[in-house]
Amino acid sequence: MEAVEVFRAALSELPRERVPLAWAFVQTNLGNALASLGEREGGSARLEEAVQVIRAALQERTRERDSFDWAMTQNILGSVLRVLGEREGKAELLKEAMSAHLEALSGLNRVSFPLEWARTMSNLGLAAGTFGEWVEGTAFLEKARDAYRMALSEWTRERAPLDWAETQYNLGNVLRLIGARKGGTAHLKGAIEAYREALLEQTRERAPLDWAATQNNLGIVLGTLGERERGTARLEEAVQVFRAALLERSRERVPLDWAMTQSNLGAVLCVLGKRENGTARLEEAIEIHRAALQEFQRLGSTDHVALSELNLKRAKGILEKRKRKRK
Repeated sequence: MEAVEVFRAALSELPRERVPLAWAFVQTNLGNALASLGEREGGSARLEEAVQVIRAALQERTRERDSFDWAMTQNILGSVLRVLGEREGKAELLKEAMSAHLEALSGLNRVSFPLEWARTMSNLGLAAGTFGEWVEGTAFLEKARDAYRMALSEWTRERAPLDWAETQYNLGNVLRLIGARKGGTAHLKGAIEAYREALLEQTRERAPLDWAATQNNLGIVLGTLGERERGTARLEEAVQVFRAALLERSRERVPLDWAMTQSNLGAVLCVLGKRENGTARLEEAIEIHRAALQEFQRLGSTDHVALSELNLKRAKGILEKRKRKRK
């Protein structure tokens, strides 16, 4: 909040009519500060104001005056529009975000500004990926995939290790979704490779919760791939990965994430139990689903409650059928 007030005060000393570029510079910083505050606070008011402020800055930060500053401001605008679109569930804002990032890319010289170009390309991937989740098919998910791969051509591990790792993680997410929708195994295997690359830098010691999130998503892909393949090797690996994620995603620390990973673990154990003889895996799956359901109910997460109830019912049904066969 302090930064917002500092920038507002600065604007009162920098009239647009007298110093338009300095005014636009401060406007852009004010927009950034409002966006950061809006992300932390929740709601949409700060983000909406940030959009208005940044668009005002672009009236002076034109492409003709300074193509780099214009492109960077377009990139900032696109990022704020994406967050606002995600928060409000408005696809049209995500489309505006993609347009802003594409505008930014048209004004950035990749050779002169490779890292800024890569960041903008990555931001385009985020907007396209979110939009792709909301619509049918894989066209926008594939646009996101391509954008991330382009970003990685400049954001190498040696040049920008943490940005590289985050982009590998985002690439893994998009490939996982494409693989889930398209069938087959190629995209899922690509997602596994991307997540494993991300984990080279997203270590447990450096970023424990990021490490756990990547482990969780890796487990999801391994489980999906395991369902499509024969045998149980992928499923066994998924179980190990989920259990690793839970070392950091504890119930006390991040209860919703804990319950989600527990639910994922229960689902894989259920598939394993269905393929194997015996009842131990199914019984464990049921206990895990019960614990996850209790936490979802405590948190009031209605969507997760419904899915968790379905998973628990499915596991119980498979176990009852197995027991009847044994009689």
